[in-house]
Amino acid sequence: MPTDVITLITSDHRKIEALFERLQSKRDSREADVAELAALLTSHARAEEDRVYPVIREAAPAEKGEVHHGFEEHKEAEILLNKLKAAKPDSPDFDRVLMQLVESVTHHVEEEENEILPALAEAVGTKRLQELGRAFKERRDQEMLALSVPAQKAAPARKAGRPAPARKAARVPAQKSSAEGELTKEELYEKAKAMDLPGRSRMTKTELEAAVSKRS
Repeated sequence: MPTDVITLITSDHRKIEALFERLQSKRDSREADVAELAALLTSHARAEEDRVYPVIREAAPAEKGEVHHGFEEHKEAEILLNKLKAAKPDSPDFDRVLMQLVESVTHHVEEEENEILPALAEAVGTKRLQELGRAFKERRDQEMLALSVPAQKAAPARKAGRPAPARKAARVPAQKSSAEGELTKEELYEKAKAMDLPGRSRMTKTELEAAVSKRS
């Protein structure tokens, strides 16, 4: 089984596309499919940002602009993904946000597979691609594991009909400014990213504060 980074990344892309097709065609399994999509899309993006993009910037300097654009597209997808998770699966809003997410990710995948990854393949040798594949897979799997734990713990709470307060707690702090020295959720997230904390993209502001404080 190929383990080079390009094969692993493109394989993830095909899995994400299959999930999109399932979300568009099977409405009765949307909640589970969104959870699976969120875990894969988020862990894939984190692994690229942490293990692959820095190497591309160094090995293929001409692609620095595309790599920066890749970061921006990951952020856009994350915002849309959060909106999708907040929408009711049978609502028109869900369909609208899903279409936006599909278009955003499809555009990103095309740029990555047609420009960024070929540039990486030309810039480094087969051995380096294998090394990057192992690093990418390790980072992605680490993030997937971290994302799956809170999802399992939260399942009973969803059955009890208590998801709304949790979503409000996650969204509202992000709107606040950092007045009087209080960090916003975005600022805490950037600190968590710098510390390479797994699972950070699914944490509430309170959880980010605790995790960052523990590492400091």
